[in-house]
Amino acid sequence: MSLSTKDLLGIKSMTADEIKLILDTALTFKDVSERDIKKVPALRGKTVINLFYEASTRTRTSFELAGKRLSADVINISTSTSSVVKGETLLDTARNIEAMKCDMIIVRHSCSGAPEYLSKRLKSSVINAGDGFHEHPTQALLDMFTIREKLGKLEGLTVAIVGDIMHSRVARSNIYGLIAMGAKVRVCGPPTMIPPGLECMGAQVYYDMDKAVEGADVVMMLRLQLERQAAGLFPGVREYARLFGLNQQRLSGAAKHALVMHPGPMNRGVEISSEVADNTPVILEQVTNGVAVRMAVMFLLSGGTKAEA
Repeated sequence: MSLSTKDLLGIKSMTADEIKLILDTALTFKDVSERDIKKVPALRGKTVINLFYEASTRTRTSFELAGKRLSADVINISTSTSSVVKGETLLDTARNIEAMKCDMIIVRHSCSGAPEYLSKRLKSSVINAGDGFHEHPTQALLDMFTIREKLGKLEGLTVAIVGDIMHSRVARSNIYGLIAMGAKVRVCGPPTMIPPGLECMGAQVYYDMDKAVEGADVVMMLRLQLERQAAGLFPGVREYARLFGLNQQRLSGAAKHALVMHPGPMNRGVEISSEVADNTPVILEQVTNGVAVRMAVMFLLSGGTKAEA
């Protein structure tokens, strides 16, 4: 089985079978990162471009490593030193990159829908590495991979996603993916940071964190995204931490086997205490798994099948 599309734009349009295919394929590629020689020839001769209009550490590095471990030629383009600063449009930039015969463009952009816009106008494969408030599909895939790896399944689990839901593309992709895979999703945050319509997506909405975390199999904390917020959404950081920060006492209400997750970067002492963060190895394992999941996505979009991985 292979993916039927040339692009990965979001989790919303994916089926449970497609998600499972990526997770199963990633399991094969995770072994590559454990070897002395961390490389396979799956994408030899292919060219991958990282086109990031927003700052990134984990996602961009992860995509770069994923491409190189598949033997692709990977080029990172920093928009701060490109023709973007001279006024070149997103489409003109992408078309010029494609004219150099690249095979895959990985896009992070502050505008929701930017990757989809490019996918309709380019022959190259387009992967969404995060677009505005919309989606971050590979983050959700690596989160689901990590949960399944640690707890053995996704179906029937209760996952509490806590924090700045309004501005979180990670939350949206995880809600779509986890529900498609049979998990129960709770979302929790200040009323000013809970967008309308989450119930229609299948999530349960909570405003009391203790109730949201109670009995949860997974507690996924989100960063307070001050750079995306208008003023006045909450009284202050100290108040936010008191009501929606994860500390050891609050975590004790979750299931004994509960996983604590965070997409990073963390604001220690705000959404998560240092005590919890430093005793949560799963957060770094998410980063490790991100390389394997992105290898799987790139491989499958290039026409590969799980049997060939």
